[in-house]
Amino acid sequence: MDYKNTLNLPDTPFPMRGNLPAREPNWVEKWCKEDLYKAIRQSKAGKPKFVLHDGPPYANGDIHIGHAVNKILKDIIVKCRCLAGYDARYVPGWDCHGMPIEIQIEKTHGKGKPTLEVQEKSRAYAAEQIERQKKDFIRLGVLADWENPYKTMNFSNEADELRALGKIMEKGYVFRGLKPVNWCFDCGSALAEAEVEYKDKQDIAVDVGFAFNKATLDKLAAAFNMPLATLQAKPGQLVIWTTTPWTLPANQALNMHPELVYSLIDVGSKFLLLAQERVKPCLESYELQGSEVATTTGAALEGIAFHHPFYDRLSPVYLADYVSTDAGTGIVHCSPAYGVDDFLTSKAYGLKDADIINPVMGNGQYVDSLPFFGGLHIWKANPLIVEKMIEVGSLVKQVKFGHSYMHCWRHKTPIIYRATSQWFAGMDVKSNDGSGSLREKALAGVEATEFFPAWGKARLHAMIANRPDWTLSRQRQWGVPMAFLVHRETGELHPRTPELIETIAQMIEQKGIEAWQHVTVEELIGDDAKNYVKNPDTLDVWFDSGTTHETVLRGSHADESHFPADLYLEGSDQHRGWFHSSLLTSCMINGVPPYKALLTHGFVVDGQGRKMSKSVGNVIAPQQVTDKMGAEILRLWVASTDYSGELTISDEILKRVVESYRRIRNTLRFLLANISDFDFATQAVATAELAEVDQYALALVSKLQSECEAHYQSYEFHPIVSKLQIFCSEDLGSFYLDVLKDRLYTTGVDSKSRRSAQTTLYHITHALLRLMAPVLSFTAEEACEVMGNVEASIFCNEFYKVPTVANAESLSSKWAGLLGLRARVVKELENLRTEGKIGSSLQGSVTLHLPEELHAAAASLGDDLKFLFIVSSVSISKADVEKIEVSTATGEKCERCWHVRADTGADPQHPGVCGRCVSNLFGEGEVRNHV
Repeated sequence: MDYKNTLNLPDTPFPMRGNLPAREPNWVEKWCKEDLYKAIRQSKAGKPKFVLHDGPPYANGDIHIGHAVNKILKDIIVKCRCLAGYDARYVPGWDCHGMPIEIQIEKTHGKGKPTLEVQEKSRAYAAEQIERQKKDFIRLGVLADWENPYKTMNFSNEADELRALGKIMEKGYVFRGLKPVNWCFDCGSALAEAEVEYKDKQDIAVDVGFAFNKATLDKLAAAFNMPLATLQAKPGQLVIWTTTPWTLPANQALNMHPELVYSLIDVGSKFLLLAQERVKPCLESYELQGSEVATTTGAALEGIAFHHPFYDRLSPVYLADYVSTDAGTGIVHCSPAYGVDDFLTSKAYGLKDADIINPVMGNGQYVDSLPFFGGLHIWKANPLIVEKMIEVGSLVKQVKFGHSYMHCWRHKTPIIYRATSQWFAGMDVKSNDGSGSLREKALAGVEATEFFPAWGKARLHAMIANRPDWTLSRQRQWGVPMAFLVHRETGELHPRTPELIETIAQMIEQKGIEAWQHVTVEELIGDDAKNYVKNPDTLDVWFDSGTTHETVLRGSHADESHFPADLYLEGSDQHRGWFHSSLLTSCMINGVPPYKALLTHGFVVDGQGRKMSKSVGNVIAPQQVTDKMGAEILRLWVASTDYSGELTISDEILKRVVESYRRIRNTLRFLLANISDFDFATQAVATAELAEVDQYALALVSKLQSECEAHYQSYEFHPIVSKLQIFCSEDLGSFYLDVLKDRLYTTGVDSKSRRSAQTTLYHITHALLRLMAPVLSFTAEEACEVMGNVEASIFCNEFYKVPTVANAESLSSKWAGLLGLRARVVKELENLRTEGKIGSSLQGSVTLHLPEELHAAAASLGDDLKFLFIVSSVSISKADVEKIEVSTATGEKCERCWHVRADTGADPQHPGVCGRCVSNLFGEGEVRNHV
């Protein structure tokens, strides 16, 4: 008789090889065809909503690995919240307006096109990009309302964005004024704070002398409490230091700290005026010797004027607390058109907008009328300005200077602060309702928000506390218009502005932002049209995405959402981007943040910690990974990485992830194969009647379940992956499934012993599948299908309710001791195998001398103890000190169960098998209460 055919060998259609690149697209197609997202919504009807509001990726270019990380993290969260009993909606979105798309249109069709043509082509281009990105996101296994996403270029969103601007204006936060803003010559527009990055730049650093003014020498002498004749005896210069010589043509003042001590230094041929703390380093730098003649404070020098270094005008001393002696001369030259601090100081001294000297045009060139340098680009003018100062004798020192400098994040070119007339949202402007300033509300909002990781709170708080007013306006074509009318002469808004904004919003709702181009002033206000013009500015693109709490959560997708959202999730750069702009707009409109919690993830770097770069050749595209290894591998990599810092990826790392996936998949295959003939409805064994080791296994999976659910709740995914891997490889692979094989394969097909094991495996499989489903979604669905899941998807279920085991704590304590003993026995058996005395452990016999407590635990298993060690026989006795003896088992090997037993062949009708197998095959079967 071939006894192999009598074994209950496992069987399953769930393949060992996942063949993910080939199989995953079939699941994607199935999910789309059957509208799985809708089916999940129906299954969750009536459950409390969980809203993760999507920070919209920009609709330009194929997705990169950072996009994949972002969307996979969001998908994991939405799915785990579904399984936790929520109706977790996910409406994906896209950011559609703005500079990058406009630049693409310019590259393709040329510059200077009419606005309506640019808008038409931009809208078509964005729609095309969205479809490309959507396809790749869906391929990653991300479940979302893909048929009904939000787009900032949807007519309704554009209209509601204008309405949001109207609300902010009505509350008094918006004003128009001349202020220095981040300006990019290549963009030809103001930039948001989030559009600025810092890179090293080489500049000419100069120390410049502002000559003493003979007309005010008496005031200078009085300030220093010295004779006028001494000052009249030789020339003198107040010295400043700057790394931006191009700003000197716009110099209008000199800033000093009121409390700093300033020294008059005699260097022989002239006097130099410097901060006392900077005298020694400055003289060393100038290679001069000098002596201090007199000292005074900055406050005493206020208002005294000095000659501009190359123009015929004077620069008075202004007092400013931000002046320091960390570098330079302790005196700061003040060009109010090109520095925020300079601007504010000059305004405080009464300088009017019309008086501000602003010679740099939007393209980076000086106006033609500027003496000496008209028509030159500022970067080319720098050395010429130095030459001019050498010529007139005002240059004290020049050196090449490397420093971190502002650059445009799109063009990677240097930018400047430039005073322009813009619309601003005032950070320190108080609302008309008297409810406090925007800064106060936003800082309170930061405190009310939960942060993951926690350090994000301090970062966002600091940014809000120190940020300048928000420049809302841009000088572009492809953007939501700041659609209001301004008086031709006064620049004042039309008195019916709130009403007009709603009228225009209704037009945009029907025909998009193009409606603003078509409508005439006459159509809007009739006879008064001669006095008004349409404001030409568009809204900052960060206002687009920053108002989606209004345009989406309370607008286009109000039924799928609630306000505030439960979570915003983006990369850590969005503390200064989307998190920031959303907070400000919501605090202006609603007085509170638009989110309850913020989660940030780091950026992706290669195995050497370098940023992904085409020039370096270290880019790993998500499309390549899915095509070669499968999206499941990418998902597992994301989940197994601590996203709070940088996420490191490389081919070697992905290979390790593949191995981790294989171990999990093989565990699933074993589980599925061994319950393939099990019907839980009719064959399940009650929890209290399960074998003791089965109850212990349930206690283990229950603990795992509790820990993983807690990690999911706090958005900690890498501990979940780690614990699942350990559970599969150690708790199951190295222990429970190993000792279970004999009972599964050799006992009667329908015996209580086998059904007890299968009942436990059934519970474990369901628990594991639902725990891993948010991460390994394709694999979980595939396994569920094999199990015959009656739901449309595993995500229509909730986390599995593992049966409660009585006395689980004491049982776990007992088995922890037994497993420790098992590890020591296995080690001794391995020594015996190394010596060549046994092959498999079933050829071994164990004798145990155990201390009383451990003896009692081992003895309680009775004859089942040998199955714990997977040996053919065990004998135990009490002893003061533990002693383990292993030897070769005596008897004959059973052809069926491979145990070495004395009764093998005792039954003449079954000469090759042991008495245990004869009983399991033809008799009442053995009783297995423990193992």
